[in-house]
Amino acid sequence: MTSNPHLRGDLLPHGVRDLGQAPLVVYAVHGRGQQPGFMAEVANRIARPETAYLLPSADGSSWYPESFLKPHEDNEPLLGHALDAVDTHLSRISDQGVPAERTVLMGFSQGACLLAEYLLRTGRRFAGAALLTGGYLGPEEKSWSAGGKSFDGMPVLLATSAGDEFVPLARVHATTESFVELGASVRLHVDDDPEHHVNDDVIDHTRKLFDTITKGDNPWPT
Repeated sequence: MTSNPHLRGDLLPHGVRDLGQAPLVVYAVHGRGQQPGFMAEVANRIARPETAYLLPSADGSSWYPESFLKPHEDNEPLLGHALDAVDTHLSRISDQGVPAERTVLMGFSQGACLLAEYLLRTGRRFAGAALLTGGYLGPEEKSWSAGGKSFDGMPVLLATSAGDEFVPLARVHATTESFVELGASVRLHVDDDPEHHVNDDVIDHTRKLFDTITKGDNPWPT
Protein backbone atom coordinates (compact mmCIF):
# COMPACT_ATOMS: atom_id res chain seq x y z
CA MET A 1 0.00 0.00 0.00
CA THR A 2 1.18 3.51 -0.80
CA SER A 3 0.76 6.51 1.47
CA ASN A 4 -0.06 8.60 -1.61
CA PRO A 5 -3.83 8.44 -2.06
CA HIS A 6 -3.57 9.41 -5.73
CA LEU A 7 -1.51 6.30 -6.47
CA ARG A 8 -3.95 3.72 -5.15
CA GLY A 9 -5.58 3.21 -8.55
CA ASP A 10 -4.10 2.12 -11.84
CA LEU A 11 -3.80 4.25 -14.96
CA LEU A 12 -6.84 3.46 -17.09
CA PRO A 13 -6.11 2.77 -20.77
CA HIS A 14 -8.22 4.30 -23.52
CA GLY A 15 -7.80 4.14 -27.27
CA VAL A 16 -4.91 2.08 -28.61
CA ARG A 17 -3.93 -0.51 -25.98
CA ASP A 18 -0.54 -1.45 -27.44
CA LEU A 19 1.60 1.53 -26.42
CA GLY A 20 4.36 0.42 -28.75
CA GLN A 21 2.08 0.85 -31.75
CA ALA A 22 0.79 4.32 -30.88
CA PRO A 23 2.51 7.36 -32.44
CA LEU A 24 1.43 9.33 -29.36
CA VAL A 25 0.70 8.28 -25.80
CA VAL A 26 -1.34 10.93 -23.98
CA TYR A 27 -1.34 11.21 -20.19
CA ALA A 28 -4.74 12.86 -19.70
CA VAL A 29 -5.58 14.38 -16.30
CA HIS A 30 -9.16 15.20 -15.29
CA GLY A 31 -10.37 18.21 -13.31
CA ARG A 32 -11.94 18.69 -9.91
CA GLY A 33 -15.09 16.67 -9.33
CA GLN A 34 -14.49 14.56 -12.42
CA GLN A 35 -13.54 10.99 -13.18
CA PRO A 36 -11.14 9.58 -15.80
CA GLY A 37 -14.15 9.03 -18.05
CA PHE A 38 -14.34 12.78 -18.65
CA MET A 39 -10.94 12.71 -20.34
CA ALA A 40 -11.94 9.58 -22.26
CA GLU A 41 -14.83 11.60 -23.71
CA VAL A 42 -12.43 14.40 -24.64
CA ALA A 43 -10.23 11.80 -26.34
CA ASN A 44 -13.21 10.48 -28.30
CA ARG A 45 -14.00 13.98 -29.52
CA ILE A 46 -10.39 14.56 -30.62
CA ALA A 47 -10.99 11.53 -32.85
CA ARG A 48 -7.46 10.28 -33.46
CA PRO A 49 -8.06 6.53 -33.22
CA GLU A 50 -4.35 5.72 -33.51
CA THR A 51 -3.60 7.52 -30.23
CA ALA A 52 -3.19 5.81 -26.85
CA TYR A 53 -4.45 7.49 -23.69
CA LEU A 54 -3.61 6.74 -20.07
CA LEU A 55 -6.00 8.23 -17.53
CA PRO A 56 -5.14 8.79 -13.85
CA SER A 57 -7.76 9.13 -11.14
CA ALA A 58 -7.57 11.61 -8.26
CA ASP A 59 -8.47 10.39 -4.79
CA GLY A 60 -11.91 11.77 -4.01
CA SER A 61 -12.09 13.26 -7.52
CA SER A 62 -9.84 16.16 -6.52
CA TRP A 63 -6.07 16.54 -6.85
CA TYR A 64 -5.90 19.19 -4.10
CA PRO A 65 -8.58 20.76 -1.88
CA GLU A 66 -8.49 24.54 -2.38
CA SER A 67 -8.37 26.95 -5.32
CA PHE A 68 -5.19 26.81 -7.38
CA LEU A 69 -4.70 30.50 -6.52
CA LYS A 70 -4.37 29.80 -2.79
CA PRO A 71 -0.93 29.61 -1.14
CA HIS A 72 0.68 26.23 -1.74
CA GLU A 73 0.53 25.33 1.95
CA ASP A 74 -3.27 25.58 1.85
CA ASN A 75 -3.29 22.72 -0.65
CA GLU A 76 -0.83 20.47 1.15
CA PRO A 77 -0.27 17.62 1.61
CA LEU A 78 -2.50 16.62 -1.32
CA LEU A 79 -0.74 18.95 -3.78
CA GLY A 80 2.57 17.26 -3.03
CA HIS A 81 0.91 13.88 -3.41
CA ALA A 82 -0.58 14.98 -6.74
CA LEU A 83 2.75 16.18 -8.14
CA ASP A 84 4.39 12.96 -6.96
CA ALA A 85 1.62 10.96 -8.64
CA VAL A 86 2.24 12.73 -11.96
CA ASP A 87 5.96 12.01 -11.70
CA THR A 88 5.34 8.36 -10.78
CA HIS A 89 2.80 7.86 -13.56
CA LEU A 90 5.16 9.32 -16.16
CA SER A 91 7.94 7.06 -14.92
CA ARG A 92 5.62 4.07 -15.29
CA ILE A 93 4.81 5.12 -18.84
CA SER A 94 8.53 5.38 -19.60
CA ASP A 95 9.10 1.96 -18.04
CA GLN A 96 6.64 0.55 -20.58
CA GLY A 97 8.99 1.61 -23.38
CA VAL A 98 7.35 4.93 -24.26
CA PRO A 99 9.97 7.69 -24.54
CA ALA A 100 9.27 11.29 -23.60
CA GLU A 101 9.40 12.10 -27.34
CA ARG A 102 6.11 10.19 -27.78
CA THR A 103 4.43 11.28 -24.55
CA VAL A 104 1.95 14.16 -24.47
CA LEU A 105 0.55 15.71 -21.29
CA MET A 106 -3.07 16.89 -21.44
CA GLY A 107 -5.22 18.23 -18.62
CA PHE A 108 -8.44 20.12 -18.07
CA SER A 109 -9.10 22.68 -15.33
CA GLN A 110 -7.54 21.38 -12.09
CA GLY A 111 -5.73 18.77 -14.17
CA ALA A 112 -4.31 21.50 -16.43
CA CYS A 113 -3.18 23.49 -13.38
CA LEU A 114 -1.46 20.44 -11.95
CA LEU A 115 0.37 19.71 -15.19
CA ALA A 116 1.39 23.35 -15.68
CA GLU A 117 2.87 23.37 -12.18
CA TYR A 118 4.63 20.05 -12.74
CA LEU A 119 6.15 21.08 -16.06
CA LEU A 120 7.33 24.49 -14.88
CA ARG A 121 8.81 23.04 -11.69
CA THR A 122 10.68 20.24 -13.42
CA GLY A 123 11.45 21.69 -16.85
CA ARG A 124 11.03 18.19 -18.29
CA ARG A 125 10.54 18.11 -22.05
CA PHE A 126 7.88 15.88 -23.56
CA ALA A 127 6.42 15.60 -27.05
CA GLY A 128 3.97 18.35 -26.15
CA ALA A 129 1.35 19.57 -23.70
CA ALA A 130 -2.29 20.63 -23.96
CA LEU A 131 -3.30 22.71 -20.92
CA LEU A 132 -7.02 23.32 -21.23
CA THR A 133 -8.25 26.08 -18.90
CA GLY A 134 -5.49 26.15 -16.32
CA GLY A 135 -2.36 27.86 -15.07
CA TYR A 136 0.41 27.42 -12.54
CA LEU A 137 -0.45 27.45 -8.83
CA GLY A 138 -0.08 30.08 -6.15
CA PRO A 139 -1.45 33.54 -5.35
CA GLU A 140 1.31 35.53 -7.05
CA GLU A 141 2.77 35.60 -10.54
CA LYS A 142 6.43 34.63 -10.65
CA SER A 143 9.37 33.81 -12.88
CA TRP A 144 10.43 30.20 -13.45
CA SER A 145 13.67 30.97 -15.29
CA ALA A 146 16.11 30.02 -12.52
CA GLY A 147 17.93 26.71 -12.73
CA GLY A 148 18.76 26.58 -16.41
CA LYS A 149 15.56 24.77 -17.43
CA SER A 150 14.61 24.73 -21.12
CA PHE A 151 11.72 23.16 -23.00
CA ASP A 152 13.74 23.41 -26.21
CA GLY A 153 10.81 24.19 -28.51
CA MET A 154 8.29 21.81 -26.91
CA PRO A 155 4.89 22.58 -28.46
CA VAL A 156 2.36 23.71 -25.86
CA LEU A 157 -1.29 24.65 -26.26
CA LEU A 158 -2.96 26.80 -23.62
CA ALA A 159 -6.68 27.26 -24.18
CA THR A 160 -9.19 29.12 -22.04
CA SER A 161 -12.16 31.48 -21.98
CA ALA A 162 -11.73 35.19 -21.28
CA GLY A 163 -14.47 35.08 -18.66
CA ASP A 164 -13.89 31.69 -17.07
CA GLU A 165 -15.19 31.79 -13.49
CA PHE A 166 -12.48 29.55 -12.04
CA VAL A 167 -9.30 30.40 -13.97
CA PRO A 168 -8.50 34.12 -14.39
CA LEU A 169 -7.25 35.07 -17.83
CA ALA A 170 -4.34 36.95 -16.26
CA ARG A 171 -2.96 33.71 -14.81
CA VAL A 172 -3.27 31.93 -18.15
CA HIS A 173 -1.33 34.78 -19.75
CA ALA A 174 1.32 34.59 -17.02
CA THR A 175 1.59 30.83 -17.52
CA THR A 176 1.93 31.31 -21.27
CA GLU A 177 4.74 33.80 -20.71
CA SER A 178 6.48 31.36 -18.36
CA PHE A 179 6.49 28.59 -20.96
CA VAL A 180 7.76 31.00 -23.61
CA GLU A 181 10.46 32.21 -21.22
CA LEU A 182 11.63 28.61 -20.81
CA GLY A 183 11.83 28.00 -24.55
CA ALA A 184 8.53 26.29 -25.33
CA SER A 185 6.74 26.94 -28.62
CA VAL A 186 3.35 28.11 -27.37
CA ARG A 187 -0.06 28.71 -28.91
CA LEU A 188 -2.60 30.54 -26.74
CA HIS A 189 -6.28 30.21 -27.65
CA VAL A 190 -8.76 32.47 -25.85
CA ASP A 191 -12.48 32.48 -26.61
CA ASP A 192 -15.59 33.97 -25.01
CA ASP A 193 -17.37 30.73 -24.12
CA PRO A 194 -19.22 31.33 -20.82
CA GLU A 195 -19.14 27.65 -19.82
CA HIS A 196 -16.33 25.94 -17.96
CA HIS A 197 -15.86 23.02 -20.32
CA VAL A 198 -13.90 21.78 -23.34
CA ASN A 199 -15.66 23.27 -26.34
CA ASP A 200 -15.36 22.26 -29.98
CA ASP A 201 -12.81 24.96 -30.83
CA VAL A 202 -10.50 23.71 -28.07
CA ILE A 203 -10.94 20.15 -29.32
CA ASP A 204 -9.92 21.32 -32.79
CA HIS A 205 -6.82 23.10 -31.48
CA THR A 206 -5.85 20.03 -29.46
CA ARG A 207 -6.24 17.79 -32.50
CA LYS A 208 -4.01 20.16 -34.49
CA LEU A 209 -1.39 20.00 -31.73
CA PHE A 210 -1.38 16.20 -31.87
CA ASP A 211 -1.17 16.28 -35.67
CA THR A 212 1.73 18.74 -35.52
CA ILE A 213 3.64 16.51 -33.11
CA THR A 214 2.97 13.34 -35.09
CA LYS A 215 4.03 14.89 -38.40
CA GLY A 216 7.07 16.56 -36.91
CA ASP A 217 5.94 19.99 -38.12
CA ASN A 218 7.55 21.89 -35.27
CA PRO A 219 7.87 24.66 -34.39
CA TRP A 220 4.26 24.73 -33.27
CA PRO A 221 3.02 28.01 -34.80
CA THR A 222 1.94 30.68 -32.35
